[in-house]
Amino acid sequence: MITTTSAPDFGAIKTRQQATWAAGDYAVIGTTLQLTGELLCEAADIGAGDRVLDVAAGNGNAALAAARRGADVTATDYVAALLDRAAMRAAADGVPIAVREADAEDLPFATASFDAVVSTFGVMFTPQPDGAAAELLRVCRPGGRIALANWTPDGFVGQMFKIVGRHVSPPAGVASPLAWGTEARLGELFGDASSSLSIVHRAFVFRYRSAQDWLDAFRDYYGPMVKAFAALDAGGRAALARDLLGLAERCNTASNGTLRIPSDYVELVAVKAAA
Repeated sequence: MITTTSAPDFGAIKTRQQATWAAGDYAVIGTTLQLTGELLCEAADIGAGDRVLDVAAGNGNAALAAARRGADVTATDYVAALLDRAAMRAAADGVPIAVREADAEDLPFATASFDAVVSTFGVMFTPQPDGAAAELLRVCRPGGRIALANWTPDGFVGQMFKIVGRHVSPPAGVASPLAWGTEARLGELFGDASSSLSIVHRAFVFRYRSAQDWLDAFRDYYGPMVKAFAALDAGGRAALARDLLGLAERCNTASNGTLRIPSDYVELVAVKAAA
């Protein structure tokens, strides 16, 4: 007997993902990650006059960091409300950025339009990674830089997603976004098209008053967590909360009664090869 498996409906998957990231208020979590955008722009040597595209920008951490360095910045995301928050932050900081709603797998820009293309914990969540990587490369000029910050599979955030996935099954047929946090996968996505490839392992430190404070923030504001809890009954929600609190407590390195959790990520800077 022959069985066939139908291809994933990526259009439907993207629609669900868009609703997921629009749930809660990611900006509350995202603003705590600003340091990663600053470090990424330093690693990519973003400077005045550079044309920079921030893909899956969320509330604009990398976009704001690039704009502070005098770059001409465009921030894109497929959640309009997050771009509104990025624009508000830019206005408050007195730095100009342009915002445009766009799909990371189908960017509405001409080939070789940008000197640098960046993303912090954004493009890694696209359901078709090969297509997304190809788009990042396409819109970057030869000699330009692709700079990404991606969570690793074994770091705190990677473990968090694995716990959530055990309670609420991820979409069938879609590769784990955590593969973007491995050197091997990044080499597959960008190595052949790059004249140089630098991957640095870093850790971002989450700081909260307690494990419960962290869980409350993520459960209320972090879209994937909001949706996961909403998909479960009361018993399932209690079990998920128990597992997440256990993870936070095991990873806590604070000695003063608060929460301090280093979470590993990789920082990629790839220089696009000449045509």
